[in-house]
Amino acid sequence: MKILICSDSHGLTDELIELKKRHGDMDYYIHCGDSELTGDHPALDGYRVVKGNCDFGSDFPEQLMLRAEDHTILVTHGHRYQVKSNLINLRYKALEENANIVCFGHSHMLGFEMVDDILFINPGSLRLPRGRSEKTYIILEIVGKKKILHVYDVNHNQLFSETLE
Repeated sequence: MKILICSDSHGLTDELIELKKRHGDMDYYIHCGDSELTGDHPALDGYRVVKGNCDFGSDFPEQLMLRAEDHTILVTHGHRYQVKSNLINLRYKALEENANIVCFGHSHMLGFEMVDDILFINPGSLRLPRGRSEKTYIILEIVGKKKILHVYDVNHNQLFSETLE
């Protein structure tokens, strides 16, 4: 199973379309909010999208729950869980939803970590990265219990990969 995860594109459209063209073999395309586009915008076609704090008037849901093999994925923007300071509130939400993978954005900072057997993934930002110069997204590959995270910049250069079990 392969899942493309992006966030915080803040009005970009060509980049979202190009991601789908470049990576056409994904099982899911996830946008963790702050697209600043409408739900019917062609650039979001095929993406599962949640509402971010800059998605005013959108009809996107606050969160999504997805199944990927034996995994339950919670997708949210993160602003309602104070993710800029820590993951504790988001961890409680993941436990409440029985999620073992959480995808979120909001901070514009690329990162991922395992906390109590829950994988937290922030793909960074396609438009305004913080903490690094590259505008990033992630492809999560799930093979059994193994999770392989491939980190790319918006120019489709693979920056690095990491395997978690």
